[in-house]
Amino acid sequence: MDSIGITVQSKAAELEQMAEALIIGEQLRLRLHEEKLIKDRRHHLKTYPNCFVAKEVIDWLIERKEALDRDTAVKLMQKMNDRSIIHHVCDEYREFKDLKIFYRFRKDDGTFPLDHEVKVFMRGQRLYEKMMNSENTLLQAREEGGIKYERTFVGSELIDWLIQEQEAKTRLEAEQLCRRLLEHAIIQHVSNKHHFVDSELLYQFRLNFRRRRRFMELLIERSQSVTESHDSPFCLRKQSQDKSTSFLSVSPTREIKIVSAVRRSSMSNNNSGGFFTNSSTLSSSPPVVLCNPKSVLKRPVSLDELMTPGAPYTRKTLTIVSDAVGWGFVVRGSNPCHVQAVDPGGPAAAAGMKICQFVVSVNGLNVLHCDFRTVSNLILTGPRTIVMEVMEE
Repeated sequence: MDSIGITVQSKAAELEQMAEALIIGEQLRLRLHEEKLIKDRRHHLKTYPNCFVAKEVIDWLIERKEALDRDTAVKLMQKMNDRSIIHHVCDEYREFKDLKIFYRFRKDDGTFPLDHEVKVFMRGQRLYEKMMNSENTLLQAREEGGIKYERTFVGSELIDWLIQEQEAKTRLEAEQLCRRLLEHAIIQHVSNKHHFVDSELLYQFRLNFRRRRRFMELLIERSQSVTESHDSPFCLRKQSQDKSTSFLSVSPTREIKIVSAVRRSSMSNNNSGGFFTNSSTLSSSPPVVLCNPKSVLKRPVSLDELMTPGAPYTRKTLTIVSDAVGWGFVVRGSNPCHVQAVDPGGPAAAAGMKICQFVVSVNGLNVLHCDFRTVSNLILTGPRTIVMEVMEE
């Protein structure tokens, strides 16, 4: 049994960021067309088809709560500009300007660069839609290695389907296509341990093309290193007291030192599985926070079980306001992720958060299919006040 190499996973992480940016850009383009912000405009007796005014879109993003402020909105639009999704109509500016000047989506004027990566992405999206719209039994909940996964397909059955749909002529051609899709972060092995092979191994779409994205997701920088296991924790802590939105993630094997201004309650014994350690003094040497890799869940819970009508789970909505240290909780796991640790003296505990709660949404964005890294990044790139919906037994 082979495993995916570091190079393949690193490249897939880069391409996943590109794919997410393309999806977010297309969803924004369609919304701006729908609300008539994109239209033909005249300036100095010249007509510019299908363009928008930069300042108007910045206003619109803030009104729709897609950006916190003008600086953030400009930064988001610059991301689109850097990805060649939009451009100034005369290509005079490399930086996105919050001014009454015209920009256009390259898809609207036929200048979008169709390089190899984009072509693979577009084909993957077309296959995704084709599979979702067809009445086949390819996508099913299945088990591999004693773990149940949602919406999986068997490698050999996908090969059969591609040939049947005339997407490939031979099994070898179909397998090569699937390997490209995996390398471009369109599909993945369910536990991310194998490349694509014509076998009984289970795979899933890595991207949900239909999920409605928040524009703020453009600011999420996905890791380009090997993906951590779904049981790896994610610590939320301040990197600098001067920057209220600056945080770091911590790997499960690394110790981190934090300033002595940390809450004393964080250093006491608690029921979060030993996540925090005692410190003999708070004045001489800074306390150390250790990441405990052991999950607090008594057993894994699937999405099907969580969402089954009549299941013994109740929903709660928590509003958590960050203090000078952070929000005071840790999330782990995937699909769904759960609360691994709660600082008993922090904002999360005060809002009613408990360990083993499953995260349903963050600021209105459904995250049931997301892993701990995505959920954490959504929190880190959002406002100080977060509204989380959770489920518990």
